[in-house]
Amino acid sequence: MHLLHIIDSFSPEAGGPPEALRQLIKATRAGGTEVEVVCLEDPQTEYLKSIDCPVHALNESFLGRFAFSPRLWRWLYQNAGRYDAMVMNGLWSFPGIALRFAARRTGTPYGIFAHGALDPWFNKKYPFKHIKKLIFWPVQFMVLRDAAAVFFTTNTERDLARTSFRPSNWKSVVVQYGITEPEECNEGAEGQIEEFRLKIPQLRGKRYLLFLGRIHEKKGCDLLIEAFAKVASATPDVDLVIAGPDQMGLEAKLKNLAERVGVAERVHWPGMISGRVKWGALRGCEAFVLPSHQENLGISVVEALAAGRPVLISHQVNLWPEIKDDGVGLAENDTLEGTVRLLERWFNLGPEERFEMAKRAQPCFAAKFSMKQAALAINEAFDSVQFRSRKPETA
Repeated sequence: MHLLHIIDSFSPEAGGPPEALRQLIKATRAGGTEVEVVCLEDPQTEYLKSIDCPVHALNESFLGRFAFSPRLWRWLYQNAGRYDAMVMNGLWSFPGIALRFAARRTGTPYGIFAHGALDPWFNKKYPFKHIKKLIFWPVQFMVLRDAAAVFFTTNTERDLARTSFRPSNWKSVVVQYGITEPEECNEGAEGQIEEFRLKIPQLRGKRYLLFLGRIHEKKGCDLLIEAFAKVASATPDVDLVIAGPDQMGLEAKLKNLAERVGVAERVHWPGMISGRVKWGALRGCEAFVLPSHQENLGISVVEALAAGRPVLISHQVNLWPEIKDDGVGLAENDTLEGTVRLLERWFNLGPEERFEMAKRAQPCFAAKFSMKQAALAINEAFDSVQFRSRKPETA
């Protein structure tokens, strides 16, 4: 199979979808599928050079996140027929419209990865944006309706998506999503941990909890800081690390919050970390924490499991049932009370219970969150569709 992926941006600061696609490309190519990518970025952008397949960077994107690009329209019109299937990563943007038009013209099957963008939480949190989405929905729905598959990463994400807008009849496919087996997990853990601790010398000799992800209001960082303050006196030897890019200017407000609740000296802000430093942070933490208000999967959760660390998450992280069933973490509601209870439950566990939970983490990752299975499921979804026999249509 010759597969094309479409994504607006590969920027590491864009969070989970770009990193997930990087991992999916590796797994897909390892399975023998030929992969290419088209994006709307400058071809000289440094992070594009590390992507493990041909990248067509068109360097044109207008109207913010809508990513309007006549150049992409023309490129897909000219090239869609070269591929056996195409996959759009994301919703609510112009590239999906261009993809549907090109696919209908050539008869090429296409799929859509929703990446959590149909979760009803966004409708409640951003009512003005919801009105704009309602206006755009007839167009977005046609893109979803005509897809050979709309890919979701959990059953929960799939089921929630059906409740956000009407109509909602499309072909849902749940794929076992995650990451490829990280090379870093075969390297020396102690060296990686040391590299991370050199970045934050104050952590030497201390236990710490780790948040790793975009510093965004949906992630619940404010809940985490307030909850940590409420349990801090009972755990004087534990600090909190909040690592990730600050996309919305929230870090200063969160630092002020940490100051107000009296834990500023125990909360550390290394910024965005990657490579060996990131894996050192994961492997050295006592547990990974994500009290998010909305998360269709959570790549950092999967990375923590791959590093052999337990995860403490909210019920709004859609893979929480798997975490609970496999005994590799704890889950509570995405409220202050729930986050306090989450931390208290963790600290009330005995050392042996924490050790056993950590021991189960990596096997859970290998069984349920390896990207190899996602690559196979995507190929199978397209193998079952005979779009090539359909007469090409105009949009």
